[in-house]
Amino acid sequence: MGTHGKHGTHLVWDWNGTLLDDNAAVVGATNAAFGEVGLEPITLEQYREMYCVPIPRFYERLMGRLPTDEEWERMDVVFHRHYAEQRAACGLTEGAAGLLARWGLNGGSQSLLSMYGHEHLVPVVRGYGIEGHFLRVDGRTGPSGGSKAHHMERHITALDGISPEYTVVIGDAVDDAVAAAHIGAKAVLYTGGSHSRASLEAAGVPVVDSLAEAADLALRITG
Repeated sequence: MGTHGKHGTHLVWDWNGTLLDDNAAVVGATNAAFGEVGLEPITLEQYREMYCVPIPRFYERLMGRLPTDEEWERMDVVFHRHYAEQRAACGLTEGAAGLLARWGLNGGSQSLLSMYGHEHLVPVVRGYGIEGHFLRVDGRTGPSGGSKAHHMERHITALDGISPEYTVVIGDAVDDAVAAAHIGAKAVLYTGGSHSRASLEAAGVPVVDSLAEAADLALRITG
């Protein structure tokens, strides 16, 4: 898959909504959180149209105001409790396991960066049997609800020898493109997760409908 110096193109994968097909769990947990403040449940299509980060801004779009600190804390606890219950029924995105294996066999490197809490993320990724494909698996540390950019900066710094110039972030959210730009990397966004195609296209980076397309494109844009 092409090499640049001592390494090939490096992929930084997002987890929720990208490698993990967890849309049903996310929307179910979101609706449970909404119930805490009297909001009506929403569909996956509505979620994709409205979703944004930081998460309190997403709630503001639906509530007509920012949640209070107390409401945010309550909703956050309920979301994570319901998500943990429903995540167990979720599988990897179709073709993801084979794609990860082939990428490594063909000379590329890859890592995983998620805004899912680190202490929960690592055992979950291990449970799907794919941990060995990644140079690093990093989840969020600190409070939930923020942006991915500063986490990305720490992640790429810890990947000794990986150049942002040959790095492509693959995710399902505009925030993945923002985080990639923050470190000087490229991004490819996948339509199967949390954002609608229209909102992803507004980020000004390539948008694809499958993870295989994303990986193929990553090679072309770093060649």
